[in-house]
Amino acid sequence: MNALSNSAFECCVTRVAMQHPGDMSGIEKLFDSGSVAPEAVVAILGKTEGNGCVNDFTRAYAVFALQVMLARRLKSTPEEIGKRVAMVMSGGTEGGLSPHYIVFSVKAASRPASGQKAMAIGTAFTRSFLPEEIGRMAQVQATAEAVAQAMQQAGISSEADVHYVQVKCPLLTSERIAEAHARGQAVTTEDTYASMGLSRGASALGVGLALGEVDAGKLHDAAIGQDLTLWSGRASASAGVELTRNEVIVMGNSEAWAGDSIIAHAVMEDGIDFPAVGRALRAAGLTMDGQLPESEAGRLCAVLAKAEPARSGRIRGNRHIMWDDSDINATRHARALVGGVVAAAIGRTDLFISGGAEHQGPDGGGPIAVIARRA
Repeated sequence: MNALSNSAFECCVTRVAMQHPGDMSGIEKLFDSGSVAPEAVVAILGKTEGNGCVNDFTRAYAVFALQVMLARRLKSTPEEIGKRVAMVMSGGTEGGLSPHYIVFSVKAASRPASGQKAMAIGTAFTRSFLPEEIGRMAQVQATAEAVAQAMQQAGISSEADVHYVQVKCPLLTSERIAEAHARGQAVTTEDTYASMGLSRGASALGVGLALGEVDAGKLHDAAIGQDLTLWSGRASASAGVELTRNEVIVMGNSEAWAGDSIIAHAVMEDGIDFPAVGRALRAAGLTMDGQLPESEAGRLCAVLAKAEPARSGRIRGNRHIMWDDSDINATRHARALVGGVVAAAIGRTDLFISGGAEHQGPDGGGPIAVIARRA
C-alpha cells in the first residue's frame, strides 16, 4: 500500500467487541459479511482484559490468535502476518472499559481523492532492539526513523497532519537482562516494570523528534523518563513482553486519500480534563453538548487516549493515592479514571485508553484522538 501512487486509497476503521483475548468471532464476521477483506487489514489495535503489567500475557495471546486467524484466511503463516500487519494490544480494561478490537483496513477508493483531507494511515517496524538499547537513545532514533517511514507510506507530507502515532514497544524481562549481562552489557534498569515506562518514554520521544515537537539537542539517555518537560502531544506507546521491536502506526489526514473518515486530536492536561475530550470530538466534526448525542454517536469510529497519574501526587491541588497504592498499580488506577471521564463524554465504554504516558502529553495528562466519519 502506498498512498503516493496514482490510485486513491480509503482507510476504514471498524470497532469490534471482544469476548475474551482469543475471541476472533467479531473480526471473522466482518470478513464473512464482506465488510472488510482480510488482505486489506494493515493494523489492529486491541484492549485486552489483563493487568497491563509485565506478566500480562493476554496481549501475546490476542496477537497469536489474530496471526493464526489471518494466516488461515490469507493462506499464509503467522510469521508472515506478523511482518505485514501491525498489532498493538494494550492490556487493562479497569473500571467500565470494554475489551475490543479496532481494525484498520485500506482499500482502493470508489472515487478519486477530492482534495479534501481524509484519514490516512501508514505503518513501519523498527529492527529488534538489544536489551541494553531499550529505554535509551537507540530506541528514540529508531522510532523517529520508523515514524518518517510510516508518514511517507501514508502520503502525509506535513507533520501538522499527523494526529496520533500508536507505538507498541518491548520491555525487559529477567531473561533479557541476564542475556545482556552475559555479554557484559548494562541495561537501563533492573526493574522489569520500570523498563515498561522507559521503553514507552523512549518511543514517545522518538515520535516527538520525528514530528518536531521535541528539540533533538535536549535528548540524551538521562532525559528519558526524567525530563518530563519533553513530550509529544500525539504519541501513544504501549509496552509488552510479546515483541522485541517497535511497531509504529501513524494516523493522520491527507489530500492523497479519499473516504469520509477523519482523525483529530487534543491534549488532556490532567486526568479529568473533560473539555479536552470535547475539543477532540468537535475537531473531528462531531457535535457535543454535554454527552455526545446518539444522533452523532453512529459516526464515531474510535477514541484513543493516554492515561498517567501526575508525579506530583495531586490533581488540581487535591491529593491522589495512585502512586502509593501497593495493591493496585498506578497505571491501572489511571486507566479507570480517564476511561470514566472519556466514557462520560462519549456515552460508551469501548475506548482505547492506554496507561503509562511517559513523555506522552504533560505530566498527569495525555493525548486523545477521535476518528469519525463526516456527516
